Amino acid sequence: MERVLLSGLMKLELPSRAITLCDGGFVRWNGDTYQAEDAEFGILTGFDALTEGVGDEAPAGMLTMAPPTTTAAAALTAPGNQGARLRLWVAEIDERNGGVIGQPDQMVDWQVDSMRLRIGRGTRVLEIGCVTHGQRLMLRNEGNTLSPSFHRMIYPGEAGLDNATGLTTDVAWGAAAAPRGASSRA
Repeated sequence: MERVLLSGLMKLELPSRAITLCDGGFVRWNGDTYQAEDAEFGILTGFDALTEGVGDEAPAGMLTMAPPTTTAAAALTAPGNQGARLRLWVAEIDERNGGVIGQPDQMVDWQVDSMRLRIGRGTRVLEIGCVTHGQRLMLRNEGNTLSPSFHRMIYPGEAGLDNATGLTTDVAWGAAAAPRGASSRA
């Protein structure tokens, strides 16, 4: 009886290089080698269950990684990585030779929306929030985001938001109140 194994594959395409991970061992497919651990950026520790959107809601998700060092976590959360493409597949693997059977089923094609580093006693977990490309089209005020890349676009060279981590509430700035000393009366 022939046995078929299943393997999850993840490809995160950062501007500097691609991170290719799988859920155990290694898998070669489509010119890439997917491994259980990336030497520089660590391992994939989990992800939310995949769901479909309903109505005007687009599917989104969260992955978690365990970067081995704070330097690796800082490199992953660099402002230029926002919007990086992230894809997940489920592949059938031939148990005898370790090769991929047919074409893996693509489960998601997302882009990185946010990253949050959580540090605890003896743990370092990076939560990667992802959205579909279509979800960006649904945003009414896409430009006002509290992110390092948008802040740098408005104020070139200003790096004040680069180290703002661990925020629990996303704030759309510039909309709730007038600047100090300004009047809202016409």
